Amino acid sequence: MASYTIVLLSLFISCFSILLLSLTLSSVLLVSITTAGSFHQHININWGEERAQILESGQLVTLTLDQYSGSGFQSKDEYLFGRIDVQLKLVPGDSAGTVTAFYLSSQGPAHDEIDFEFLGNVSGEPYIVHTNMYTEGHAGREEQFYLWFDPRQDFHTYSIIWNPGRVIWLVDDIPIREYTNRESKGVPYPSRRPMRLYSSIWNADSWATQNGKIKTDWTKAPFTASYRNLKIDACVWESTSSCESEESTNSPPSKPWMMQQLDDGGKMNLQWVRKKYMVYDYCVDYKKFVYGIPLECKL
Repeated sequence: MASYTIVLLSLFISCFSILLLSLTLSSVLLVSITTAGSFHQHININWGEERAQILESGQLVTLTLDQYSGSGFQSKDEYLFGRIDVQLKLVPGDSAGTVTAFYLSSQGPAHDEIDFEFLGNVSGEPYIVHTNMYTEGHAGREEQFYLWFDPRQDFHTYSIIWNPGRVIWLVDDIPIREYTNRESKGVPYPSRRPMRLYSSIWNADSWATQNGKIKTDWTKAPFTASYRNLKIDACVWESTSSCESEESTNSPPSKPWMMQQLDDGGKMNLQWVRKKYMVYDYCVDYKKFVYGIPLECKL
């Protein structure tokens, strides 16, 4: 009887230890989530006061710029790898001098950042989609594009896929840019710092429209951009531990974006966009890089 009791006690202790270990691991690992629906659940208005509004029971966000202030929101969580999609309708009419941004960013002077920025223009002239990448606090990786539609007339989907192998910028699921992880060859890549999602609208007429030649016409204010259908499929950062990619396991990834890369159709679409709509590519800006273009441009 005593030995039977000892066996039962040992089993209880073992089960309890496994439970404690499981709870401990859950506090330090990244939790993969998929969220869609109400903006109330996933963002906070972080500046601009009443200029930023969550409307229609959380299904719509508007950000407004006037001569006194812009506005913006940020996600409640931080992420280390994921796919972010949002539908955005840009400022209509004369939007010169304005910038509407949708981006991921970490904190601190050596921060990482992945940018979508939309540079407004005078009526009749197209928006420019400005993309950029910061790694360890350094930017200078700008690429700019026109769009094949008027982004002021209706909502369109803008997406960022960020995984251990690459960053892909997409417009209506068409890739416009890809940045590949080449850390093994000495090129920095945003793979270690968790980032929060941000969006904002502000006045940048010192550079945004035709290199600052066209200033904001405040008689056209307020300027308003609208957001809907935010979808976040990402790893939520819950501790200071490093991110463990699903690439390090032998099991199939639970999130397709974690291993996603461009297939043949995606590569063709990318080349189509870059051939027909690209405005600026930092890799061929020899005036800016007088001592030689960045290493990733040579690989």
